[in-house]
Amino acid sequence: MKTRIDVQNWCRREYYEHFGKCDAPYFGVTVNVDCSVAYETCKRLGFSFFVYYTFESIKAINKIENFRYRIIDQDIWLFDSLHASTTVGRVDGSFGFALFEYVDDFQKFQKNAEAQIVEVQKTLGLRVNDDAKRLDVIHYTTLPWFSFTSFRHETNHSGKESIPKIAFGKFFEHNQKKWLPMSVNANHGLVDGYHIGKYLELFQEGLNKKL
Repeated sequence: MKTRIDVQNWCRREYYEHFGKCDAPYFGVTVNVDCSVAYETCKRLGFSFFVYYTFESIKAINKIENFRYRIIDQDIWLFDSLHASTTVGRVDGSFGFALFEYVDDFQKFQKNAEAQIVEVQKTLGLRVNDDAKRLDVIHYTTLPWFSFTSFRHETNHSGKESIPKIAFGKFFEHNQKKWLPMSVNANHGLVDGYHIGKYLELFQEGLNKKL
């Protein structure tokens, strides 16, 4: 479900109009989050670390309205909830797109994610199907082969692209803790640094949760 925003009376109208004139309205940050507790939880309970941090990420995202805004034609819409459209790697080094539908229950989320991962492994190519074209998603990518200190996503530079993009790298150890590098990129007409900060705060709380 989604609701059309009355742009004329929208508190972000000036931001949307200003940044919408930019050739590349996306901005982003790269940070490290403490994944020590989350990683140990996954090892102890046999969870996929990849699926677990994706769940905690999309759970945090859904709590912040600005990440749920989308530009559709000439209008702004607010989606009720978002899902994770993510890359899944194959054993041959290629990858395909998968949709991890969000439910506020990790066991159910994990079951769906595992089924999607199996589907990717059985197919070839990107899998640009109807799920990959949905707007009620966050675009995720994971690079488990290396850590990074900067990241740049592809964009079409149309000024109308509005799906936020999040990338995760390989975790590393420092000061007896495990750190997960990640980048967050979003259309500045819809999202500000404040909203990314709130997302990172909620995401960290989720990773710190003890089960």
